[in-house]
Amino acid sequence: MSTRVQLQPRSFAFALRPAGSSQAFSVSRSRPQFFSSCRAKSTKASKATKAPSPKPSSPGRSSAQPTQAEKESLPWQEYLTIRKRKRRWETAVTIPVTAGGFFVGISYFGNLETDPTKPIFNIDPMYVYGAATLGCAGLGYLLGPIIGSSIWRLTHRRLMRLIEQRDKEFHQHIVKNRVDPTAQSATNPVPDYYGEKIGSLHDYRQWLRDQAKFRRKAAGFLSEN
Repeated sequence: MSTRVQLQPRSFAFALRPAGSSQAFSVSRSRPQFFSSCRAKSTKASKATKAPSPKPSSPGRSSAQPTQAEKESLPWQEYLTIRKRKRRWETAVTIPVTAGGFFVGISYFGNLETDPTKPIFNIDPMYVYGAATLGCAGLGYLLGPIIGSSIWRLTHRRLMRLIEQRDKEFHQHIVKNRVDPTAQSATNPVPDYYGEKIGSLHDYRQWLRDQAKFRRKAAGFLSEN
């Protein structure tokens, strides 16, 4: 007597599957979830690393930002440029003021009546009037720089405090480095004793070289004597 066994196709296929295939199937199904979770964590980490760090409130201020003393003083190059412009202002105003003084003097004293029989301080009136005319021109020459400096100050009122501060420091440098004028001679004159020709840092270095040159010449002249 034989018994007939009917197997379902599904169970038969499952029976033929290897023993470890169920574990591999479960691992293969869980693998995409593992990758997706790792990918989400990596994107979060990358966002955290790419997030901009808070910028410091004062980047490089210790080296780049000027100190309070530098803010309250003019740079030397700018100061020397301003000083050169001031000298040009004074010269530009002095020329017309001197010419104006001369023309005023000649127009006034030239129209006065001269009597040779009536000398002024025992001098011929013509010579006195001529000297007075030249005196008017000289007065204009003296007043020209004052007028020019006053006009220049009106145009630089905001910087006057800083300019005056640099003026004092510049004068100290000049007094410290200039030569002794008593050592001058006909062949070795004092080079720019007051530093009036200095209009830039290059001019100042040249002025220092001229002072050193004068000292060497004066020392050689004294040693020869």
